[in-house]
Amino acid sequence: MTLVQISAIPRLHAARKGAGAPMLTHDGGTVSWGELEARSNRRSRLFASHGVKEGDFVTIAVPNSNEFYETTFAVWKLGATPNPVPAKLPRGEFSAIIDLIKPSLVVGGEEQAVTGITRLPVETDASGFSSEPGDEPLAPSWKAMTSGGSTGRPKVIVDRAPAAWDTDILVLQQQPDEVVLNPGPLYHNAPFSVTHLSLICGAHVVGMRRFDPVEALRLIETYKVNWVNFVPTMMHRILSLPSETRAAFDVASLRIVFHMASSMPRWLKQAWIDWLGPERIWELYGGTERQGATIISGVEWLTHRGSVGRIQGEDQLKILNELGQECELGEVGEIYFKSAGGQGSTYYYLGAQPRACEGGWESIGDLGWMDEEGYVYLADRRTDLILRGGANIYPAEIEAALDAHPGVGSSVAIGLPDDEMGQRVHAIVQLKPEAAGRLNVADLQRFLADRIAKYKLPESYEFAQTYLRDDAGKVRRSALRDERALWLREGMPFRIKIATLRKPGKRELL
Repeated sequence: MTLVQISAIPRLHAARKGAGAPMLTHDGGTVSWGELEARSNRRSRLFASHGVKEGDFVTIAVPNSNEFYETTFAVWKLGATPNPVPAKLPRGEFSAIIDLIKPSLVVGGEEQAVTGITRLPVETDASGFSSEPGDEPLAPSWKAMTSGGSTGRPKVIVDRAPAAWDTDILVLQQQPDEVVLNPGPLYHNAPFSVTHLSLICGAHVVGMRRFDPVEALRLIETYKVNWVNFVPTMMHRILSLPSETRAAFDVASLRIVFHMASSMPRWLKQAWIDWLGPERIWELYGGTERQGATIISGVEWLTHRGSVGRIQGEDQLKILNELGQECELGEVGEIYFKSAGGQGSTYYYLGAQPRACEGGWESIGDLGWMDEEGYVYLADRRTDLILRGGANIYPAEIEAALDAHPGVGSSVAIGLPDDEMGQRVHAIVQLKPEAAGRLNVADLQRFLADRIAKYKLPESYEFAQTYLRDDAGKVRRSALRDERALWLREGMPFRIKIATLRKPGKRELL
């Protein structure tokens, strides 16, 4: 075991690889291991001059860039913990996070959104400080990630692992001398974690400020990228490119394509396996809390279609019904994890309480089922389940079917209040430019009728102009649902054109 403080990683690889070897690339600009070490040393002293000390939290509201990593390593060098958030959070959300985590410093962000705490713009000059290494106390937690809470307020997931790592452990098959592409926003857990773990092992990380499918392919070709972590949304957008556009780029360097963070439609996974081969396609399912995770290769997936894999290591997984009893094989229930170290050994919450049951089992809110070989299959999140006339309808199934239409760019299915059925299925659809004005509701209903059961078909449609998911593949489904439910309660017409499929005489959705 070679346990090394994360703060020392740039210095370590500068010595191993040479100070000028590339470490990070964003927007065509590359920073070497030696340069990052010097810059983060200066920046750590700048932060210390503003009161940051061992054990503190530092909130980082910086876009994807070389400067983001310069900031995280500077924070670790002071024995503090980075708390990444979106660079353009509105004041209300920023205040809620600040109230929870009480950081000693905010780096970046918009001035009007940060109040009551010291803020430094990311471009603050640190050149007057020494670039030499100093004392580097060990941060008690290597990251504190922000997530949405069930109450509508954010929660912070503080990792209990200190900021030190075994550099010989290759967590997700990254290799020391390879090139890793990061297309996702660094305020989300997966991009933050996999890129820093790639740097820890010695890989060169190439990042994107924002995801663009053509630019992702260009970067893969230009930098001979070997490893990438996508979310299904990104994979859908790449696959939606004209075939001649995809064929124009050389992606032969890709050894591993991981995907995680949201549900993967079977047709989309199969398409990527057909394109790149099953050996290169891998999937991980698990939460930021790290109570456990499942992994599956594309080769395994071909014999367990739709699965997210089996539990890894010494962690445990089981599926419980609403009575708290273990489900039969094939029965949908709530997925519970139990980490090898026991409840609370991997994380703690600020602003929330774990969803736990007797024996230290914890849930992150997902529904699924297990087959006789222990492979897990996801259904949906419990909070997103649509209950229509006593039937359980999973939004992810409807969205996967809609997204399979060649004219659909993205979609979200939600349940809206219904006097007769309890809830009705409402689909929000963003059409591709070439389909706008040509694809209508009847076309979509005919397409879905061959793919999902009649009772799952949307009863109303809404057409949106913009992409419905962020660069991490996330969507605030509950916010969309609550907003439209409010409009219904107040008798307000929807602000976007609605096509309704209700029978005559029924109360219509305006």
